[in-house]
Amino acid sequence: PTAVNITWSSINFKTILQWQPKPSDYFYTVEIHGQTSDTKKKCILTTETECDVTDVLRNVKETYTAHILSVMSSGMDNFEEPPFAVSAKFTPYNQTVLGKPEIQNYTQKGSKLTVVFRDPLTPYTFPNGSFKSIRDIFQHDLQYKLYYWKDQSSGKKDAATKSHTFEVSVDSTKNYCFYIQGFVPSRRENRYGQESTMLCTSVGRTILDEYGAEVFIIIAVVAIAVIALAIVLSVILCKRKKAKAAREKEPLNGI
Repeated sequence: PTAVNITWSSINFKTILQWQPKPSDYFYTVEIHGQTSDTKKKCILTTETECDVTDVLRNVKETYTAHILSVMSSGMDNFEEPPFAVSAKFTPYNQTVLGKPEIQNYTQKGSKLTVVFRDPLTPYTFPNGSFKSIRDIFQHDLQYKLYYWKDQSSGKKDAATKSHTFEVSVDSTKNYCFYIQGFVPSRRENRYGQESTMLCTSVGRTILDEYGAEVFIIIAVVAIAVIALAIVLSVILCKRKKAKAAREKEPLNGI
């Protein structure tokens, strides 16, 4: 039996190869074949149905295929090549998904919204051991888009940058929500990456902005009801006091 449903799953160049089915009386071994590089073996004689192949795809512009060998437990000493399945081609530079950018800080001062963010990191490292970011790999191919809109509005605007900072003009009297997304314009597919966390400014934010007019209507209705109840109770108490005073002034019978 050979592997089926072979897929490449890759985010920020961390790449996992997955397939089916779960083996019963045999093992899997993964071979990674590059167009210009030597064949490399990973996950040798495994019973798992996935394999982390990140470290053998360091030449990210290379195009790779995976051979998933089905090795029978009774034939491991056999020198014949075991049956295998071949994956679709995979080029990390063109196909890895761009992960979520991390928004570090943001400010809305007057009519200017400033957003500072950080690139996602990859599993690959520099000689000093620090991790490379996706910008270190894509260089000038990488850009980011800021999508922003007035809070509680659906009209969305966007701006692009190749740096780590956005500065856009906004209405100084309104709060804004926004998120960031990386993209690689040179790609034909998978151009846009994952969206960052959505955040909103709170400059001059009022209770009306926060909760909407409906809450004020409810509060007003409750306040009117409380005032009306207080007036009714006051009138009732006042009438009772007058009635009691009148009874006390009446002469006692028989005197």
